[in-house]
Amino acid sequence: MHEIMMPRFDPGMQSGKVIRWLKKEGEPVRKGEPLVLVEGEKTTLEMAAPQSGVLRKIIYGDGSDVPVAAVMALLGEPGEPLPEVGAAEPPPVEAAAPAIGEKPAATLEREERRVKASPLARKLAEKHGIDLTTLRGTGPGGRIVREDVLRAVEKKMGKAAPEVKPAAQLEPTGFEVRAPEVAESIPFSGVRKTVAERLSYSFRTTVPATLTMEVDMEHALKLVGTSKEVSVTALLVKAAAKALEDHPILNSSLEGGEVKVFRDINIAVAIHTSEGLTAPVIPNADRKTLVEISQAISHLAEKARSSRLTLEDLTGGTFTVTNLGGYGVEVFIPVINPPHCAILGMGKAVKKPVVENGSLHIKSTAVLSLVFDHRITDGVPAALFLQKVKQLLENPYLLML
Repeated sequence: MHEIMMPRFDPGMQSGKVIRWLKKEGEPVRKGEPLVLVEGEKTTLEMAAPQSGVLRKIIYGDGSDVPVAAVMALLGEPGEPLPEVGAAEPPPVEAAAPAIGEKPAATLEREERRVKASPLARKLAEKHGIDLTTLRGTGPGGRIVREDVLRAVEKKMGKAAPEVKPAAQLEPTGFEVRAPEVAESIPFSGVRKTVAERLSYSFRTTVPATLTMEVDMEHALKLVGTSKEVSVTALLVKAAAKALEDHPILNSSLEGGEVKVFRDINIAVAIHTSEGLTAPVIPNADRKTLVEISQAISHLAEKARSSRLTLEDLTGGTFTVTNLGGYGVEVFIPVINPPHCAILGMGKAVKKPVVENGSLHIKSTAVLSLVFDHRITDGVPAALFLQKVKQLLENPYLLML
C-alpha cells in the first residue's frame, strides 16, 4: 500500500490544499498519470501517481486543507487490506516572539493543548475572568465558541450577559462611530495564504541586509532590441548565474547549523500570475545560453499562468531573481526566498544624465537590489558579487561566450 502525502515545497509551508482529485476511489491509476491537483507553492500543482495500482481510499477530499506530510490517499492493489489512516490535525503555526506583557509561547502552547476555543471566546473569557478549562464547547470538535462563554458569564453574574456587538452597531456615546463599507471580502486562504506563510517564515528566520548598485543598461538594451530571442530578465538570470560561479557563498543555504554551498546553480525566477506570485526554477542556468534561458522563462511563465507547474519546476532552486522593471518600478527591496541565501532584484531602466570621463552623457541606467542573509555572509562578499553582475550586464556580449 502506497501513501500519497502532501509534500513540503519550502521550509515555511505548513499545509496545502486539495483542489480536485482526478481519479475516483476504486479507479485504476498508471504510474506517472495525473492523480490530484494540489494548491501549494504559490500555484496549483498536478501531482502524478508514483506507481501503478488502484486508488483505494481518499482521506482528504476536494477543497480540504492538508497538513504537510499528512496522508491524502492510499494507492494499492485491488483487495489489499486498508490500514487505519484518518485525517490529521493541522500543524501548529510557528509563533513569533511574544511582546512585553504577553504570555510566553510555551505557556500558550500548553493552554492550546488543554482547551480548544475560538479567538473571540478567548477574548471574552479573559475580559470576564472565565476559566476556559471549566467549559464544555459546543462548536465543531468540542471547540469553545462565543456563546459558550456568554452562558458562563450569565451564570457567573446571575443575569444575562451583555451582548457583544460589532463596531458598526455600538450604542452612541456622543461621538460618531463610522465603519467603512466593505466592497468585497476575500478569504485569506489558498495561494495568498501560502505566500504569507512563506514571507513570514523568511522574516522570522533570516537577517536580511540590502545593497543597491546602479548599472549602465545601454549595451544590454541594444542587445535585447536587436535579438527577439533574448529578454532583460534572461540577461539578469545569466549574469547572476555567472557571478555565482565566482562568489559561491551567495549560492548557499543555512540548514541545521551548517552553511551548505551548492555546486548546482539553479535560478528561481519570480513570476506574477492572477493567483499570486510563484518562482519556478531554471536548473543549471550557468550552463545554459541566453536564448535557452529566455525560452525557459517564457515556458515557465506560460505554465505558471495556466496552473501547470510541476514539483520539478518549483523545487531545487539555489538563488532567486526578480524584475519589476516592466511594471514601471525603479527601485524595490525584495524579500529573500527561503531557504536561499539571497535574492537579486532589478528595476526599470530609465534615461538620466551620467558623468563619464569628465563628460555628461544621457544613458539608460537601472538599479540592482541585492538582499542577502547576513548570517551567512557579509557586506563585502555581497558587494563583490553585485559588482560582477554589474560588469556582466554592462558588457552583455560576455554572457554570449
